[in-house]
Amino acid sequence: MTTSTPWQQRLATGTEDIQDEVVTLYRQSRSSRAFLPTMIWGTLQTEEYATVILRQVVEFLGVPDDVPAGVAKRMERQGVLYDGEHEYEVVLGEQALYTNVGGAKVMRGQLERLLREIELPSLKLGILPATAETDVIPMPGFNMYDGTLASYELVSTGVDITDPAELALHVKAFEAISRAAVYGDDAKLLISEALTRWSGGS
Repeated sequence: MTTSTPWQQRLATGTEDIQDEVVTLYRQSRSSRAFLPTMIWGTLQTEEYATVILRQVVEFLGVPDDVPAGVAKRMERQGVLYDGEHEYEVVLGEQALYTNVGGAKVMRGQLERLLREIELPSLKLGILPATAETDVIPMPGFNMYDGTLASYELVSTGVDITDPAELALHVKAFEAISRAAVYGDDAKLLISEALTRWSGGS
């Protein structure tokens, strides 16, 4: 089954309530996968980066402004990275390291965090190089939770998919993306190169 709910409906009370729902979802899901081609995964975002993102959401959609509360919930959800009970496979597009969210200072802090967290036992973090050849057509980012739910964040609506046949295609797509991504030292190199760019280096 596929369901879609307009963001203005989901965010009718602001950002905190939906972030609280996501906290619960992450705590209940022991194994999750995420592909984000153009931005940093929310569970690895710094407070500064998340603040810019949620501020943009509030201003773009015209929903109630509770950004500090929404950011606090997003930071709370990051506890799943450290509790030893969850596993995450995440692939970021190389573009995510360069998409300007909040300017150079925010981006430097965000990339420094990626370099610290990439060694977490709970996290398998890959970077899909901009020139990588994949076995799937280009697609928007998505999250998968325990193989039972895939979710998309579109411009005007959030989409949730639970149909087993559709979920199987998402697994297949993620595996193809993962094969084309780089990990470990190669991923660190791409992050470090982007950090040099945001630090004003050549």
